[in-house]
Amino acid sequence: MPKFHYKATHAGGETYEETLDLPDRFAVYAEVRKVGGTVVSINEVREGLHIDVRKLISFFGSVRTSEKIVFARNLGAMLAAGLPLSRGLGVLERQTRNRHLREVLLSLIEGIKRGRSLHEAMEQFPKVFPKLFIAMVKAGDESGKLSGALLGVADQVERSYMLTKKIRGAMMYPGIVLSAMVIIGITMLIFVVPTLTATFKEFDVQLPLTTRIIIGVSDWFVGNFLLAIFGVVGGVMGFIALLRTPRGHRTFEFVLLRTPIIKGLVREVNTARTARTLSSLLSSGVEVITAFSIAREVIQNSYFREVLAEAQKQIQKGLQIAPAFSQNEHLYPPLMGELISVGEETGGLSTMLLQVATFYENEVEQKTKNMSTIIEPILMVVIGIAVGFFALSVISPIYSLSNAI
Repeated sequence: MPKFHYKATHAGGETYEETLDLPDRFAVYAEVRKVGGTVVSINEVREGLHIDVRKLISFFGSVRTSEKIVFARNLGAMLAAGLPLSRGLGVLERQTRNRHLREVLLSLIEGIKRGRSLHEAMEQFPKVFPKLFIAMVKAGDESGKLSGALLGVADQVERSYMLTKKIRGAMMYPGIVLSAMVIIGITMLIFVVPTLTATFKEFDVQLPLTTRIIIGVSDWFVGNFLLAIFGVVGGVMGFIALLRTPRGHRTFEFVLLRTPIIKGLVREVNTARTARTLSSLLSSGVEVITAFSIAREVIQNSYFREVLAEAQKQIQKGLQIAPAFSQNEHLYPPLMGELISVGEETGGLSTMLLQVATFYENEVEQKTKNMSTIIEPILMVVIGIAVGFFALSVISPIYSLSNAI
């Protein structure tokens, strides 16, 4: 049976500690309540193990986005059905298979037992619950509509998650094809071309320029195989490291916003994400300035974040928000500024933003479906050029050898 060491306070305020053999943490709470005490903290005692397992799990563990969606939706549904918050969290804790999430939920339960609100308990886990999540839960706590806020945040996170999955899915096909083409090309340069090179050298004929290029690259790969491998790995790691720097990331964003086909998708994705985030926050009761501040953290593209920062300044000056978007139509489409203007005039800003989000989410969905159709012929042309270049480089010397014979 597990052993728990707990710290509690008597009804008079005196603090005491004790270690008990009980089935679970809930049994500890029940035991302390029998004597009129209040639990301050609980730690499971692991005999023969001196590592803090809970901290270790917290450090290395992670909670997937899909698990956060399930957590918010199920907890919201249980609260709407009349279940107490601590009991609802307890049900989720028993159901989850993620040890890290289980420890998080246990900490939330402890926080609730000590009188904290849900958003205050969540603030202890910024890596699990982002500011958007906490802000919407806080608004639900303060308005007394926590179940609605949780269902709203579940919908918001799910929409954003599905948008990201669609984009990744659209990019997976060309990524796999191009990677396979590179691997096959390197394999042929290392194993196939050297055999042909030996044959060509025996006949001592003048080789075409394309063939000499292929042979030169092949000789370099064969003679510097380890250097080539380290060069490729180092190049990939260097590119990733460069993207993590502010200047490198901004340069990459600059290129994306000027690449045909991709630039339209980037604009619509960021527009949909901005509108959906702001709509969810405002409809939950979050203040406008706070909503724009959180939206800036949700949007990863620095160019779009600058527009949101300008809109935030307009709010602080008491001016309208719409001009900040209308003056940046190279980033946010005209529809965004127009509907925000209508929302400000009618007092239905969150409703207008929701319409913008829905429209551009549908646009992105349609474009990602069509992307494979658009990219496929481009890939076929690229593959055809590569295969044709290689074939020409191999066949031309064969004709030369035939003429020499």
